[in-house]
Amino acid sequence: MKVAIVGSGPRGLSVLERMAARLAESPVESPVDESPVAESLEIYLIDSHQVGSGRIWRTDQPSWFLMNTVADEVSAFSGQPDGGPARPGAGPSLAQWWSAGDPHCPGPNSYAPRALHGRYMQFVLRTIEENLPEKVRLIPVKATVNTLRRTGDGYLLALEEGAHLTVDRVVLTTGHTTPELTGTQARLAAFAEEHPHLRHIAGDSAADMPLDAVPAGSAVGVLGLGLSFYDVLAAFTEGRGGVFEDDGDGGLVYRPSGREPVIVAGSRSGMPLPARGRNQKHHDHRYDHVLFTTERVLAHSRHGALSFADDALPWLLAEVELVYYAMTLTGRHGPGRAAAFEAEVVAAAENGVPDVVEIAAGYGLGDVPRIDLDEQARPFAGRHFDSPEEFRRALTAAIADDLAHAEAGNVDDPLKAALDVIRDSRAVIRALVDFGGLTPDSHREDFLGWYVQRSSFLAAGPPRTRLRQVRALLDCGVLRIAGPGTRFLPDAASGRFAVHSPYVADSRVLVDTVVDARVPTPDVRLDPHPLTRSLREQGIWTSYVNHGADGGRFDTGGVAVTEAPFHPLDRAGRPDEGLYVLGIPTEHTRWFMQGGSSRPGFWTDFVQNADAIAADVTAPVLTSSAQLAA
Repeated sequence: MKVAIVGSGPRGLSVLERMAARLAESPVESPVDESPVAESLEIYLIDSHQVGSGRIWRTDQPSWFLMNTVADEVSAFSGQPDGGPARPGAGPSLAQWWSAGDPHCPGPNSYAPRALHGRYMQFVLRTIEENLPEKVRLIPVKATVNTLRRTGDGYLLALEEGAHLTVDRVVLTTGHTTPELTGTQARLAAFAEEHPHLRHIAGDSAADMPLDAVPAGSAVGVLGLGLSFYDVLAAFTEGRGGVFEDDGDGGLVYRPSGREPVIVAGSRSGMPLPARGRNQKHHDHRYDHVLFTTERVLAHSRHGALSFADDALPWLLAEVELVYYAMTLTGRHGPGRAAAFEAEVVAAAENGVPDVVEIAAGYGLGDVPRIDLDEQARPFAGRHFDSPEEFRRALTAAIADDLAHAEAGNVDDPLKAALDVIRDSRAVIRALVDFGGLTPDSHREDFLGWYVQRSSFLAAGPPRTRLRQVRALLDCGVLRIAGPGTRFLPDAASGRFAVHSPYVADSRVLVDTVVDARVPTPDVRLDPHPLTRSLREQGIWTSYVNHGADGGRFDTGGVAVTEAPFHPLDRAGRPDEGLYVLGIPTEHTRWFMQGGSSRPGFWTDFVQNADAIAADVTAPVLTSSAQLAA
């Protein structure tokens, strides 16, 4: 039997690790062969960039590109070390591996460079290969798969390098791609083509953007203030020889190299992505929901398919508020008072969504400002500023406030603890929204249009040091943030790009380069990669359409798949049971498929998904072994 895994980033590696673990576990006592695998198995691990790390995590990228999850919460093994040697199903977390091999490791709550995580993945790959059963062979293939076609009893993969490969099953974990440009970005790119002195750099991983081509001292507009913004900022500063130094007062000072461009950035919010709270949680911490559970939401819903705004969001906000006020009570009066408050809230939930704010007021918390996700995600909404300097003062104050909350920690600080609930609620949300759990309108408007934007802003922040760097760059003038609602437009009169915020007077700046520092939204309909186009043209991949009972529809752009083990559905809705699709291509059919790791200590759905595919892929080999043993 031959199996191909196309894409060897975290998802592909996780499938391989679970396959290896299952193949090493003998389901029977076999007198025929000491190996649990009687039939030979060849596994082709294929990647166009670096086999075992993939493009995003490849080991040759600069060290200034950081992860946004602490190392102690990251593992590519599906089980923790158990006293024996590292092997599939039992191996060290990123933090454990890092600390064992580097005497200068800054500790488990540190944020590792992405290249270092790539090296960890290489260690995991070697561990898998060294522990494969005798009749299983892993074959790394550095190549690009351009087409996939069905044969009589398998699949033919055509590689860009001219080779062909015939296999029985294929696991597609192809990860991030760069979609075709549309809308404003297409107009900006076209304007740059008409003016050779201009540059438009499309959204992608910052390690793959041609940022070195931006001249020192030139004006560059950066669209987006999320995680990719911090990467672009690092490339333009640390990557150009600049140095951040401790100012002796908990902040940073930036010493320019003179090779930096002048950066003018902006976004809808005008606020850089807030920092993650200082981690105070053990790596196997699990938040137990008491209000926002699938059972409560479904029991109180009034529809077949859910309205996210009406049926799910009120329970989620109640859970967020519960943690917020409970942690405030703990800080003021101790855990006993907080426990009594929580018990009263939970009792009230038997009759529907409880009024957590009103109950909190009864505990003396009427003076505590309530959490409003809109205000948190859009801190400057409704405000106008008379000058860029006035906005800069408001921005630096907002950054200082966020850093104070983040430094207090993700347990001790009520706000950061409450916002962590959003992150901890992803699995509950997936159970409610995946595979058309919402009405088409609610899926498009309430969930993707409103909630996902805010949750991405509030629950996926960078390390605290990144926000300190932003403040230092604002102070020295290397960075300017234009303001909320920033617009990036071609300016025919000047032959340059114009950047301005309509809410900040005199904010207009002309720039020669625009960098789209946003993670591209996956959409199978706009993906120009030859493999995706081949699968689409053959009808093997289709875009998932959420059909409503009232005739409404929402074409999501995510690959349509079955539930586990995630076979793609063709144009007639039939599953191809020799193919599996996992991760980013299925985004919007399922939600938050960009998650890149599991946590040590328990199986998240990241590992559960990989194991479901591994179980199905290896079943014929293990069944053959069991039959021979009988």
